[in-house]
Amino acid sequence: FQLSPPQRSRIPQIHRRNGKVFRDSAVCVRAGNRAVENLSQPITLTFKHNKEVKRQNGTCVFWKETSAKDGTGTTGDVNLQCYWSNEGCDTNYTAHEFICSCNHLSFFAVLVVTDADKLNYITYIGSGFSAPFALISFRRHPEKSISLHMQLTVAMFCLHLTFLLSSLLAQLLKEKEDGSSCLVLGLVLHWSLLATLTWSALEGFHLYLLLIRVFNIYVRRYLLKLSLIGWGFPTLVAAVCGISRVYGKYTLKYSNSNLTQHMCWMSNESEQKLLVVSYITTVAFPFLVVVFNACMLGLVVFKMLELRRGDRSFGSSSDWKKINKERKKRLWKDCVTVLGLSCVLGLPWGLASTTYVSLAGIYIFTVLNSLQGYRLYSLPSPSVIRPTIAESSENFCRKHWVEL
Repeated sequence: FQLSPPQRSRIPQIHRRNGKVFRDSAVCVRAGNRAVENLSQPITLTFKHNKEVKRQNGTCVFWKETSAKDGTGTTGDVNLQCYWSNEGCDTNYTAHEFICSCNHLSFFAVLVVTDADKLNYITYIGSGFSAPFALISFRRHPEKSISLHMQLTVAMFCLHLTFLLSSLLAQLLKEKEDGSSCLVLGLVLHWSLLATLTWSALEGFHLYLLLIRVFNIYVRRYLLKLSLIGWGFPTLVAAVCGISRVYGKYTLKYSNSNLTQHMCWMSNESEQKLLVVSYITTVAFPFLVVVFNACMLGLVVFKMLELRRGDRSFGSSSDWKKINKERKKRLWKDCVTVLGLSCVLGLPWGLASTTYVSLAGIYIFTVLNSLQGYRLYSLPSPSVIRPTIAESSENFCRKHWVEL
């Protein structure tokens, strides 16, 4: 059964269903070569699943062939559309069976929704939700629109937007079509990912300067120098990959499934180039960024704990149960600060390692990283760490000055 890609036509495919064919098996029920439809008594078919899948994930479907022009279903038509449809079929469940009731004869099967489909929905919804929030975050402080944190916001917005566009365009292209527009989107998507990771690393570097020199820091043309790295490095890498014709339509084939996913990314045509470029830019580089920023976050936590211990107004572990409202508020502020920093520094990218361990790790990684744009909007940026540490340092110095 060769599925036709979704196409826009006068007859919408409202009953089209996607998923994995249960046990890769279909049942044929026919009466000669004549089409039998609108039966007064529906036929009933039973598919035993023995709890291999959740029963709510199964849908009874039949193989439908219809013309994209007039819907006549003529087999000789070059525009023939073939897909699984649930029109005229009802699905019922028992503890161990799928029960299908259909009012026509055809090829029948049960489609099950896989985890890959759920992850796709989560990713699309999360990216669609994050993109406008990243834009709002950029416009919320127009007077600071050239700051380092805003550069990361712009890169994040481009990443979510181009991901959605590349996935949409790849679905609209024909099976073997690989247009120049898909090549451009693949390049921009790769560039946006590299820019996001680079600016995350620069956020970590900036945080390092704030911790080493808490008070006034002046570097001549500081933002310009960071911008040359933050935008220049991704542009250089994307340009080299574009000249090498790395980008194009990428087809992901799910294991143990007849399903495929298309997107404009790095083309499958050159597997050697794909392997080398993807390993260096999407595995090794993110790993280095996450390790570096994790060290910076650890330094932040250590610095905050050190300052809190030296500040008598914060209290010690001996009177932890008697901590007052103000101290709780300060502790809560510190926790939110660390959480915000972990998101801004791109540490959720490090959860990619958990995707090789369990299915739960894949879901956690997908949810957290698809909502990065929203987290940039809702959580504090590294700039909040400066007054927090400066305040504690001032109290710490005042205490020792009094003692001396």
